[in-house]
Amino acid sequence: MKLTLDPGAAALLDALHAAGYAAYAVGGCVRDSLLGRTAHDWDLCTSALPQQVMELFGAEQCIPTGLQHGTVTIKYGGQLYETTTFRTEGSYTDGRHPDEVQFVPDVREDLARRDFTINAMAYNEAEGLVDPFGGQADLQNGLLRAVGEPQQRFTEDALRIFRALRFAAVLGFTLEEETAKAAFELKERLHLVSAERIYVELKKLLLGDWAFDVLVEYKEIIGVVVPELVPAFDCPQQNPWHVYDVFTHIARSVEAAPKDADLRLVMLFHDTGKPACKTTDEEGIDHFYGHPTVSEQLAKSALERLKASRASMQRILPLIRYHDGHILTDEKSIKRWLNRLGQAGTLDLIDVKTADLAAQNLARTQPEIE
Repeated sequence: MKLTLDPGAAALLDALHAAGYAAYAVGGCVRDSLLGRTAHDWDLCTSALPQQVMELFGAEQCIPTGLQHGTVTIKYGGQLYETTTFRTEGSYTDGRHPDEVQFVPDVREDLARRDFTINAMAYNEAEGLVDPFGGQADLQNGLLRAVGEPQQRFTEDALRIFRALRFAAVLGFTLEEETAKAAFELKERLHLVSAERIYVELKKLLLGDWAFDVLVEYKEIIGVVVPELVPAFDCPQQNPWHVYDVFTHIARSVEAAPKDADLRLVMLFHDTGKPACKTTDEEGIDHFYGHPTVSEQLAKSALERLKASRASMQRILPLIRYHDGHILTDEKSIKRWLNRLGQAGTLDLIDVKTADLAAQNLARTQPEIE
């Protein structure tokens, strides 16, 4: 098995080997290379201690980013390479970070502490692929499997539960049975994870090609960190304009939106107010009068909790507020929207409206989409 290493990573591995240390490319860059995807971050692991790495490459070239965890970032050829000493980890009292790390001589011990088999592979040109947990086979089978005991992996670091969902959405993989079971059982541990970390993973999940499948299949897990979605999970829409319940419609609209994190967040929250606004008339038809205002309020509280940037909130919230408005093709209507939202905001609203209508009853909405 031969991979094409990034030139800078190859040069740094050569230098570490020449100095007598074991060294490998590790984790996501190996996974992405095996999948034929472009690897953006080349992480290295080595038997060299942080001090030895800094002595080898010099203080000018090294940033001591996490010495207590064995990590030095090396600047080379205009790129940054995170380089970590082989290590094992102690207990995780806070459910996120190891209380202590111990440096070890063998890469296999280091790989045993990692989250999923597809991320627990290492590579160098002399030895080829080091894959003690069957990560390559899981890649070929589209399986996301925890390294070792999934309960333990998720108890150590609860963010791994959400990372599993993100990988499933981005790669189109299925969670292996025991891994999925542990993710559902331990989902409440996501409360231990900082909002900022959740928000980063949530945006990556929403941008995945398989976001719809993951939102629907793992909604109970997502509901732990975005409780504003929970009332929508089983809220029917008996209405000629709709063919899905509220949450399935939300998930379909996310899938239909452009691959822009802000616009996909608009779609995630745009109908969260519907359950609170639901009424049913004497003919048995459901209505959701006033739901955009309630949805905007729910989105605002969720985005504030998730520490969304001010710029994102200023873009997202008006689009939720106006998502039910109609953009007509006459000049007067277009001018009214331009005055209200500006050019960029009006173009965004066209994208939002199109995604929303595409997730409804197309027999009725297709003319407005056109």
